[in-house]
Amino acid sequence: MRFTFIDAEKAFYPVLVLCRVMEVGRSGFYAWQRRAPSVRAQADKVLESKIEVAFRDSRGTYGSPRIRAQLTAQGVSVSKRRVARLMRRRGLYGLRKARFVRTTDSRHKLPIAPNLLARDFTAAAPNKVWVTDVTFVWTLQGWLYLAAILDLFSRRVVGWGMSAHNDEALVLGALNMALSTRQPARGLIHHSDRGSVYCGTDYLAVLQAHGVERSMSRKGDCWDNAVAESFFGTLKQEMLYRRELESRRAAQTAIFEYLEVYYNPKRRHSTLGFLSPVNFEERAYRANSSM
Repeated sequence: MRFTFIDAEKAFYPVLVLCRVMEVGRSGFYAWQRRAPSVRAQADKVLESKIEVAFRDSRGTYGSPRIRAQLTAQGVSVSKRRVARLMRRRGLYGLRKARFVRTTDSRHKLPIAPNLLARDFTAAAPNKVWVTDVTFVWTLQGWLYLAAILDLFSRRVVGWGMSAHNDEALVLGALNMALSTRQPARGLIHHSDRGSVYCGTDYLAVLQAHGVERSMSRKGDCWDNAVAESFFGTLKQEMLYRRELESRRAAQTAIFEYLEVYYNPKRRHSTLGFLSPVNFEERAYRANSSM
């Protein structure tokens, strides 16, 4: 049992220290290691295989918390620490979040709205609060702009638009898609930064026609729209920064595939108890249906 403990902990502490604490000799530990694999070691090998499959399914992006959640969903009971140890042994590391990048032009005199969220990024149900923003993607053909709208309840991307131009038509495309697919009741809160594209006449007219209430971040404060900013950071780290995009069309195809095939239905979100946005909404729907 002492040698088994040392073997499990040697990734975190020197063997010499562990042997002293457990009052055994290093030579005895190394002799034990050379014997037939222990039950624990054999179990680690099986678990490593499952971890590698989960890591590959995540497109090489998940760290130990999400890998553990993936294994738990498969009925495998394992601690986060053990997953971290085995991932480190196999050289598997999740991606780190990118920093926020400011892309907003708020130097205008168009009508703005108060900040109704005040950094309370929660919603009691779907289609109560949407957050939106615009980011840019570099391709060998030039810039591609992406506008995305997320439902704050599930972090699901409910609408998006892509264009070579950062203009009102871009964000209107995302808004019309979200309104068409989700059909929210009147009273929905729409939160954005103070970008001029969100203050255009046509955009405001569509919001008003659907009974949508406007909310905006404070000037120059990206943290007031942190959920949208964080999503763009995830998108770029997990997909865009890992490939060279030859054209805007290639970028559009890659982004569409990421959103529809991976992010919404599969990617586990820490805020959602490591469920995907689609699964989180489905669970909420089932819970409400059974009441």
